[in-house]
Amino acid sequence: MSERDLLVSHFWSGDAIRSRSVSEVVLANTLDVLAPPARLLADWEREISSNLALEPGDVEALPLARARARWPDYRLCVQAVSDWTRTLGLPEVLASSDVALMACRGARYHHDGAQYGGAAFCNLFVSEDMGLDLHFPSEGRRIPLVRGTAVIFDTGQPHGVIRRGSGGFDAADFVSGQDCTQLFLTWELPIEDVHVARALQITFDVDPSTSSQLEEEQVRLNGVPAAVCPSTGRWRSGS
Repeated sequence: MSERDLLVSHFWSGDAIRSRSVSEVVLANTLDVLAPPARLLADWEREISSNLALEPGDVEALPLARARARWPDYRLCVQAVSDWTRTLGLPEVLASSDVALMACRGARYHHDGAQYGGAAFCNLFVSEDMGLDLHFPSEGRRIPLVRGTAVIFDTGQPHGVIRRGSGGFDAADFVSGQDCTQLFLTWELPIEDVHVARALQITFDVDPSTSSQLEEEQVRLNGVPAAVCPSTGRWRSGS
C-alpha cells in the first residue's frame, strides 16, 4: 500500500458495526515450550490424514479437548504465553479469550477481518522448524516458525505461511509426502480491550458513517471492500 491508502476494519461491536484502523504492529517472540509427546503427535497425524485431508494452503481446526487430555504440558504452554503477554501490558487477557488448536499445510495469504474483525490473534506454534515462515507482506516481516514461536497481530493484516526463502505462497512447496504441517494454538484477543488496543496501536471509529450502513464485517481499502491475493498477499479491490 502507498501512504495515501486507507485501510479500515468494520467489525461487530455488540449489536452494531464499528470501524477501526488495521494495525501494522506484529508482536513476536520465541518461548521455551516442550515438544508435545510422541503419542499426541501421532494422534494429530492420524486426525489430519483421516479427517482433515489438509490440502496445500489450508488452515483447519483440530479437537482441542482431546488433545488437552493427552498433553501433560499443555498448561505450561498456556502459562508461557500468558507470562509473555503480561510483559506486553496485556494482563489476564489470555485467560478470558477463546482458544483453538489449528493445523496448516502452509497458508495462502489471507486476512481474517471478515470473520474476526473484533479480535487480534495470539498464536503459539508447537511444531518443530520445517523451513517455513509466517509472512506479513504489507510489513515485509518474516517470522521463522519454530517450536515456541509466539505472535500477536491484527486479524485484518494480510498474512500467510510460506517456504523460507520463497517470494510468496506456492502450493508446489507443500506437495504430499513432505513433512510440512504446522500445529498451533490460537487465542482470539478482544480488540476493544483497552490493553490489546494500546499494544497494537488501534484507533477506533475512523469511519462511522460507513459502519452505520453495513450489515456484515469487512475490511475496506480506500472505501471499497478489499481482498488479498492468495499468492502474493497484496491487497486488491473486491470481496
